[in-house]
Amino acid sequence: MMPSSSLPIAIRAFREPQCLTGLTMAEWQLLLRQCSKANLEVRLYYLLRQRGELAAIPPPAREMLEWVHPIAERHTQAVQWEVRQILAALKDTGGPLILLKGAAYTMAQLPSGLGRLYSDIDILVDEALLPEVETALMMGGWHATHHDAYDQRYYREWMHELPPMQHIHRHTAIDVHHAILPRTAPVHPDPQQLRAGAVPVPGIDGVFVLAPEDMVLHSATHLFFDGECDHGLRDLVDLDALLRHFSERPGFWEGLATRAVQLQLTRPLFYALRYTERLLGTPLPPQAAAARAAGRPNPVLLAVMDRLYLRALMPMHTSCDDWWSGTARFMIYLRGNWLRMPPLLLARHLFHKAFLSPKDKAEDADTGAEAELDRP
Repeated sequence: MMPSSSLPIAIRAFREPQCLTGLTMAEWQLLLRQCSKANLEVRLYYLLRQRGELAAIPPPAREMLEWVHPIAERHTQAVQWEVRQILAALKDTGGPLILLKGAAYTMAQLPSGLGRLYSDIDILVDEALLPEVETALMMGGWHATHHDAYDQRYYREWMHELPPMQHIHRHTAIDVHHAILPRTAPVHPDPQQLRAGAVPVPGIDGVFVLAPEDMVLHSATHLFFDGECDHGLRDLVDLDALLRHFSERPGFWEGLATRAVQLQLTRPLFYALRYTERLLGTPLPPQAAAARAAGRPNPVLLAVMDRLYLRALMPMHTSCDDWWSGTARFMIYLRGNWLRMPPLLLARHLFHKAFLSPKDKAEDADTGAEAELDRP
């Protein structure tokens, strides 16, 4: 575990919340700026409210947090309503509606859902049902947002999801997954096992979330296989909340270790446990040893990953950066792309996105402008 004095104030707030009432106004200003960059302002509000300490912080800071609270309440209501619309649209497709990530946390009323803001709803469906699901969503008002032929091929042939869809009236977004990692990734967690283990959400028939162990593994996979760390600290706080909550379930840690082996996800689980413990002080009981040991990398790789992730997981605020922070984030980005595709396909993909896609978009824009000028 890293010493608190070396950590940004936003991390200390979630690691040692007892320190919050002793902060000066200047420290509160810095804390709120860091939390804003990490998308953790509302989570900070709920942390203080649960501890009964809102009244003990400086009035300007309290007013700021109370201002963002109604936004989170409306967000939760909107998600609950949107999930019901998706459920209605998919009622005749023959498969359950399995929610992932933020929507799952919200609908299952998990601690990680408190104050969790997100821009889209992720669902997991049987790959065999993708045509029916896509058609049903289109009939319900959702449409694909990526019309470029290359983007369509990228998603449908190589990725683990359909091209993102957006509702034509509400502009709400949905990502339809048939797996949790791309087809081209080096490991292939069996989506059938994930779907078979899904558990129902109380109070809303037909809606499911992943089993506790699978939810932790998916969260870890999303953070440590992805190349984007813009919200890395928020995702790490999610993992911390999930681990603390599910630790109370008998047999959770033993089941987590077994499930990680079954799904080939021992490495992302190792990183999840290592960095939640080191940065957020997540309590890991002796039973967690097996879950950590199976995915441990060699000492040289681990030293490199520590130097990268202990920078990349910081809030993206100048007060949290050093000379190597930008380099660390770029290396994580490269690693994420490397894990998504084999080398030749990755080189082709990056070339296309860097040189051909911008040209195609420019030509489309010119064509649109000419059509506008020709309009009588």
